[in-house]
Amino acid sequence: MFENLANINPILLALYATTFTWLVTASGAALVFLFKEMSRKVLDGMLGFTGGVMMAASYWSLLAPAIEMSEAQGKIPWLAPGIGFLAGALFLYGLDKLIPHLHINFNRNEAEGIKTDWKSTTLLVLAITLHNIPEGLAVGVAFGAAAAGVDGASIGAAVALAIGIGLQNFPEGMAVSFPLRRQGVSKRKSFFYGQLSAIVEPVAGVIGAATVMIMQPFLPYALAFAAGAMIYVVIEEVVPETQRANNTDVATLGFIGGFVIMMTLDVALG
Repeated sequence: MFENLANINPILLALYATTFTWLVTASGAALVFLFKEMSRKVLDGMLGFTGGVMMAASYWSLLAPAIEMSEAQGKIPWLAPGIGFLAGALFLYGLDKLIPHLHINFNRNEAEGIKTDWKSTTLLVLAITLHNIPEGLAVGVAFGAAAAGVDGASIGAAVALAIGIGLQNFPEGMAVSFPLRRQGVSKRKSFFYGQLSAIVEPVAGVIGAATVMIMQPFLPYALAFAAGAMIYVVIEEVVPETQRANNTDVATLGFIGGFVIMMTLDVALG
């Protein structure tokens, strides 16, 4: 099904795929032009969906292939994935403590990172941008791994990951633009900041693909690194955001739905 894609430079494929995920984010943010308000229950359900996609992708698209690659390289199967996973989580932990940001639906006095007088608008965009770094990195690493022809990686799996990340990016765009609109920001600026939060994905995707092509022995570490970073985001950011307005059932069902869809995509296409 994806034979023709195998002939395209993997770095270019990563750029195409992450540009797609960025455009899906922009599509979600663009809904601010059509609707004045978005139900908090709907938003929490969609954020739960986002968490489910990221959780499933972390295992099926990243950790499982990392374990297979490590074993094929004659190494202890769990060692490289374990180290990479911890490194990815600690990397996001460090960024979380350093970069000023404000999670969706949190009050200004709950901002995290280094203290600053920046506006809530800027802090909210930075929060989602942090969220998107591991997503772009994951897609890039997946395409780089497939191009390297290593066991456990395929173009189909990389495409499935890009589709899954794209699906969960749609509510992310909404999750930025609608809260900004509620704060009195204009529709145009709300859309601009909503799509801007995902502009980092093509950058991270290209870096991820280029890195693993140059350093193939580090592929298990790179895949697990992206998984650790994504899981950190899910637990530290996505899940808490869905639990603040008594919509836990809706958010949980959204999470289950996202998990099943991402699992199905990976198994069917990978």
